[in-house]
Formats: sequence, C-alpha cells, structure tokens
Amino acid sequence: MADELREVQDGGSTLRAERTKEDILEVATAEFAANGYAGARVDEIAARTRTTKRMIYYYFASKEGLYLRVLERVYAQIRQVERGVQIDELSPSEALRKLAETTFDHHTTHEEFIQLVSIENIHRAEHLLQSPTILRENATAITVLESVIRRGVSEGIFRDDVDALDVHMIISAYACFHVANRHTFAAIFDRDMLDPGLREPHRRLIGDMIVATMTSSEA
Repeated sequence: MADELREVQDGGSTLRAERTKEDILEVATAEFAANGYAGARVDEIAARTRTTKRMIYYYFASKEGLYLRVLERVYAQIRQVERGVQIDELSPSEALRKLAETTFDHHTTHEEFIQLVSIENIHRAEHLLQSPTILRENATAITVLESVIRRGVSEGIFRDDVDALDVHMIISAYACFHVANRHTFAAIFDRDMLDPGLREPHRRLIGDMIVATMTSSEA
C-alpha cells in the first residue's frame, strides 16, 4: 500500500493511477445506484476493485467526494452524447426528433444513470448543487434545444409558446419513465417497457410526441 501511494505521489505511474480511478468510479456507480448514497459501502467498492479503501480516500477524499465524482461522470456522459448529435444539416423537426431519440437511447440503456438521478432527488439535489461542473455542463442540454426551437420558430414551423426547458422536461420524463417505473409498470400491466421488441416503437413515439407538440397550435 505504501509503495502504491508513493508511486502515485511521485507521478511514477500516471496511466495506472488513471485506470485505477476509472475502475473505482465504474464500480462505485453500480454500488451507489444499487444501494443509494447512505447504503453504499466504500469497503465493498474497494473489495471489488484493484485497490484499497485508503486509496479510494486518497483519490476522492471521502465517500461524499466519490459520490459527487460519480454524479459528475454520469451527467458528463449524457451531455457528451447530446453534443455528438449532428443536427446542423437537419430540419428543425428532424433535429428535434433526433435529440429526443438520442436521449431515449441513452436513458433506456443506462439504468444506473436513472437510478442515481432518482437517489439525488431523494436527497433534494444536495450533492449535485455542490458541483459547478454539473450545473455548467447541463446548461448545454438547454442551449442545444434552444437553437433548434429558435430555428423552427423563425421558419414558421414551431409554436413560440413552449420553451426549451419544457421540451427537455417532456423528453426526459418519457425516457426516464421507462427505467424508473419499469418494475411497477410490469407488475401492474404485465408489460416490460424495456422489452427489446418495444424499443423501436417507443423510440419512434417520443419523436412523434415532441414534434407534434412543437408543431401544434391552438385552433
């Protein structure tokens, strides 16, 4: 252990240190998602990684520091996915559909992200609010939508009484529901919302819903 700490402190194995931290974050994501902040155990994370509890605290300072880094990591991943969507050459309607489908794809294949968001809501976002990184990074989710909506309004395609935050809420609500309520929905209605056979119909539905919402107007 002393040798491992000395290696990190001396900068003798930067690549190894980064791999170790990534391994810790991967395991910690699963642990926090499964057991919540209070129920997660650093001892368990250490046991499932190639390191020790002491090293985890060396890298992340505390359990809270580790949890916060997990949140930053999962939020960064969805924002990176969104930034990777090529929408400049698409019409406003096509761009909006693409963004909705991309969010659906991410959320329904990253169950741990939805679980962590639910856990943080239980804690009234007290940890998330400590991270300027998360708050700054998540602003891009709205700015991208704003540019698409602004373009659609200027072309006379979209209504102008729904803002980007409302559109983000609609898309997120639909995509999150599939994961957050999967088991209760299946128990009550005998339908698994993550059934692979439903993926494409549900993916198409969120695109239809959001485009219809933005192109409809009061009679």
